[in-house]
Amino acid sequence: MTFLEQSANHSAAVILSLAIILFSGFLVTRITKKLRLPDVTAYIVAGILLGPYVFRLVPQEMIDGMDFVTDIALAYIAFGVGKYFKLSELRKSGRQVILITLFEALAAALAVTLMMTFVFHLSVSFSLLLGAIGSATAPASTIMTIRQYRAKGDLVNTILQVVALDDAVALIAFSICAAIVGELESGSGSLNWKLFLEPLLLNLFAIGLGAICGYLLRWIISARRTREHRLILINAVIFSLTGFCTLLDISPLLSCMVMGTVYINVIADKDLFKQVNHFSPPIMLLFFVLSGMRLNVPMLATAGMIGVGYFFVRIIGKYVGAYAGAVVSGASAVIRNYLGLALVPQAGVSIGLAALGQRILPAGAGALLSTIILSSGVLYEMVGPASAKMALLLSHTIEEPPISGGRESKKTSAAKEKGRIAALSLEKDGAAKPAGKSCGPKIVRRAGEMPQKGKGRRNGHHV
Repeated sequence: MTFLEQSANHSAAVILSLAIILFSGFLVTRITKKLRLPDVTAYIVAGILLGPYVFRLVPQEMIDGMDFVTDIALAYIAFGVGKYFKLSELRKSGRQVILITLFEALAAALAVTLMMTFVFHLSVSFSLLLGAIGSATAPASTIMTIRQYRAKGDLVNTILQVVALDDAVALIAFSICAAIVGELESGSGSLNWKLFLEPLLLNLFAIGLGAICGYLLRWIISARRTREHRLILINAVIFSLTGFCTLLDISPLLSCMVMGTVYINVIADKDLFKQVNHFSPPIMLLFFVLSGMRLNVPMLATAGMIGVGYFFVRIIGKYVGAYAGAVVSGASAVIRNYLGLALVPQAGVSIGLAALGQRILPAGAGALLSTIILSSGVLYEMVGPASAKMALLLSHTIEEPPISGGRESKKTSAAKEKGRIAALSLEKDGAAKPAGKSCGPKIVRRAGEMPQKGKGRRNGHHV
């Protein structure tokens, strides 16, 4: 039993737990930066160390009581992703993004389903649900990695749009598979349409609600309001929409993403998204550290080779599917070769779908499904950021990772930028002057006059 568990003051225990999580997440980033790993990896490692199976610094009661952080973090992530779905951009790459998303999601689902059925000889019900969950991709760690390295370009835009649409495909695929599994498990001769339609209709309702909220934001958050009031109001709207979706037992991802999409298309206000990005880092840290805490280390032995097989086959399915989709849609070689590396992470939506699948399957199969998704999800979140960074490096989207995010590195980069601008300026000045002309002070001489000794010289050299 830890000191915090023994504490009679519950408020103090909660506050100290939050402080430990924030400090630990930050301190581990000091180590991962030396190894040139993204911050997300550090947060998850910190969570594993703080969790109930290593140092037990944070009580299990606190971990269970902070489930709401997951929904809030996913809501912020989804809202931020919405700004990348501008209609002007979608007209250019919409078909490409849809094709790539369908190929990579369905390829991963098919690969996992076939392996579970024919290699491990598990039930069709279990294989279908695990395959449907395997199609999901967690946008959080990939987006955090892109933000950390300030990456931009066609590959980054495609990654952000694909990971956003991916969850929509996963939700639809899971709804269809849940209906089929419900029929198989019940043994009745009729298809359980309610099991199929209910999640689909609820998600369509959430999308509509997000669109309404996004349209109303133009009046709620007007340019007349101060930055502080704008931040307060957008947080209130995100919290309200997230709470309502949670009340309906659906993911806030789709609704918040649609809200961000509608807002950026109705009024081109990117400043609001920047404000949210500046506010959300502590919430993101809490989310990833808590994900690490939830890894049930002893259960890894229970999953065994089934979990290992799922881990690797899903990655292969994602990469092959993304490559095939990029080829069919006519995407560039950079997108074909490196997009799949950024689709490795899986958490958030997949964990929620695993909880739903556990209710549908028999007790033993449901527990195995949950164990595989939870354990592999944390491992994916550790490997995924490094894989996404590799994609950005190999595609030359980023040249080199930052060694330190501190003040010194910012000064160094600023000095380098000033030096680069000065060099370009000198090159332009030199190009503008005729050849043979000096860039120094102009010395006027009379015709036929030779330079006198000591004139026009400085430190023994002609000026």
